[in-house]
Amino acid sequence: MLPVRLSAADHLVIQLDTALRTVFSRAQSRRPYPDAALSEGELNEVERRHAAGLMRINHTGEVCAQALYAGQALTARNVTVQKALVAAAAEETEHLAWCEKRLDALGSHKSLSNPLWYVGSFGLGMFAGALGDKWNLGFLAETERQVEGHLNDHLEWLPAHDQKSRAVVQQMKVDEAKHADTALAHGGAPLPAPVKLAMQGMAKVMKALVYRV
Repeated sequence: MLPVRLSAADHLVIQLDTALRTVFSRAQSRRPYPDAALSEGELNEVERRHAAGLMRINHTGEVCAQALYAGQALTARNVTVQKALVAAAAEETEHLAWCEKRLDALGSHKSLSNPLWYVGSFGLGMFAGALGDKWNLGFLAETERQVEGHLNDHLEWLPAHDQKSRAVVQQMKVDEAKHADTALAHGGAPLPAPVKLAMQGMAKVMKALVYRV
């Protein structure tokens, strides 16, 4: 049987469906939740708000990751690269579910700005994919390395007795490192320093806004 060729309209519908599900639907996890076996810690109101702010940042980061991967896969030229991006996106969907569940448990909410971050990240992903596969994968690897770095920070900043949030962040960190290694193994090229700095700057803006809203 010959492979089905999708039209431009088909691709548009698929991307709209992915965007709507990522931003507005409740994600599901195929793996067990990392914090399932842990008890809820005793948090005061300040600690609870702080933990929720950090987990909201993590959730929005995963929304951005979904959008980036969708845009990158759309313009990637190599089927192997496309498959690697789709596989990474599947695990990021689980991260969305984990973060959203923690936000619910902490009595908080997802960021209201998620639709804007999705649109911007999708466009950035398309641009990265259009540059060619080695830069596309290099962008993926650098994104994951930077996310791994901020997850390290969150492990330091989360309340010491919020073991449930810590378990979620720790497993996310392991997954992000694996995605970066996979991208480099497929031929990702190191990004120029100015691009890395620009990515760090965008991440700082996102974290400052999303922590509270």
